[in-house]
Amino acid sequence: MNTNLPPRQRLLVILTATMVALYILDAAVIEPLYNLWRTHSAEIAALQKKVADGRNLIVRGPQLERTWADMQANALPKDAAQGEQDVLSAFDRWGRATSVELGAIRPQWKRGATDRYSLLECRVDTTGSLATVSRFLYELERSPLALRVDSIEVSSRDDGGQKLTLALVISGLRFSPLERKS
Repeated sequence: MNTNLPPRQRLLVILTATMVALYILDAAVIEPLYNLWRTHSAEIAALQKKVADGRNLIVRGPQLERTWADMQANALPKDAAQGEQDVLSAFDRWGRATSVELGAIRPQWKRGATDRYSLLECRVDTTGSLATVSRFLYELERSPLALRVDSIEVSSRDDGGQKLTLALVISGLRFSPLERKS
């Protein structure tokens, strides 16, 4: 480097060299370290969430085991005909208890996502007042059978809304695969 530079130019060269060094330091060291820190922060946050979820699962473990045991105990029988009969009898019982008019009940067996279970899907049409339809839904939800309401459609059959039609799609759980037809 030429040491005969005037002081002003020497200052400019030093400032320029310092700026280039800072730029290289930023590009080569600071920015990668910042990105690494940001990535590690995101990983730490994800791991902390997983740990919290795991702890919550451990705390809820006994309740989940009881719920699973109840589901297994209240699932439909392995015999498909008996399972269908249980569900149809339950609908008849709920209909009589709530004074709704049961229309069509169309049961159909469906394969589960795995070979460990199958589902009895029932489409049910009922008619009644708001009070009787509500009570019917309450009885259905209160049932110990392993049933799930997949969809509900309520429509009025008169202008005043006194007579309602309730269309349901319900699935019943059976811990047995659906038999394959030959």
